[in-house]
Amino acid sequence: MTALPSDEPLPRRDRPGLLALILGALAALGPLTIDMYLPSLPAIERDLGTTASMTQLTLAAYFAGLGIGQLAYGPVTDRFGRKRPLYVGLMLYVLASAGCAFAPNVETLIALRFLQALGGAAGPVVMRAVVRDLYVGPAAARLLSTLILVMGAAPILAPLLGGLTLEIAGWRTIFAVLTVLGAACLALMATALPETSTTRTRIELGALARNVRALLGHRGFVAYTLTGAFSQAGMFAYISGSPFVLIELFHVSPQRYGWFFGANAFGFIAASQVNHRFLARFSPGQLLARGTVVLAVMGAVLIALAVTGAGGLPAVAVSLFGFMASLGFIGPNATALAMDDQGSRAGLASAVLGSIQFGIAACASSFVGLLNDGSMRPMAGVMAACGAASFLAGRIARK
Repeated sequence: MTALPSDEPLPRRDRPGLLALILGALAALGPLTIDMYLPSLPAIERDLGTTASMTQLTLAAYFAGLGIGQLAYGPVTDRFGRKRPLYVGLMLYVLASAGCAFAPNVETLIALRFLQALGGAAGPVVMRAVVRDLYVGPAAARLLSTLILVMGAAPILAPLLGGLTLEIAGWRTIFAVLTVLGAACLALMATALPETSTTRTRIELGALARNVRALLGHRGFVAYTLTGAFSQAGMFAYISGSPFVLIELFHVSPQRYGWFFGANAFGFIAASQVNHRFLARFSPGQLLARGTVVLAVMGAVLIALAVTGAGGLPAVAVSLFGFMASLGFIGPNATALAMDDQGSRAGLASAVLGSIQFGIAACASSFVGLLNDGSMRPMAGVMAACGAASFLAGRIARK
């Protein structure tokens, strides 16, 4: 890639709260899109006359679209800046969300969810690239932790809002609400998000391939990316499997499911803020190491509960809370450490990181659906495997 001059000034850094709010709103759209419709999965299955496995593929298709979309947006944001690709992505997101509201069958819904994700994939790429444009090291990790707090209301409120919308107006209205939220996010980004990229790089396939190879040959980047990717895959295995496990197996109502989901999201947010404070005393690598230990232990406990049936719903709920809370120490630190040395190719690095993470997440979500045997074992098994893999990748990164 050849650098081109830019006439866009670097934004002022004296309003970090406003920047965090803007980026948090951008980042929150993804969790809203995933979490708000989770309570409606059994209703979608019944209404479209399909199976639980096919319904869960609407989640897997979304994760796959996020992975592929982020890989495409990376070089585009390095070439055209952060804002213009975001406009295009959000417009696609709005159109696909509207289409989901009218999907006549599950196959159409799966395809539209994929397109919805392709549009929404611009959000996390731009968010990480903007953070890297402005900050590195512990400062970047602190801002990412703050973003988790700003966007944290989404996974807490989304299932509650989704369950209420499902009860009052049906699952199709959930996608109508997402359409409106996407349009509002588009308007906010157009008026309030600064352009943070000060250089432009031409998209040259040869140079792009060399940069991708350089990233994949960078041991630290790959190891830290995989550490975060496997932990995130465990979270998406939980997202994919928990509606069936809690609603169908433990007979939790769709409305009460939102409270369970919100409690786990609160644990994730609270841990991220503890991580934010601990960064004043410990390095991101030290906190990441401790987070992966807890993740692996909680995954092992979950598979033990699934096999033995011990403890019932309370034991499962506590273990899920511990698993999700550990992610607050993994996500921000793994991302900051992976992006640390990628200043001149931050957009591409953000895209490759996101593509790897959501590609692995799509596989984890698909495995939960494909292995569905009417028990908790598929969800718990995939979560345990992801926890162990994240721990091992973190060990490799520190060597």
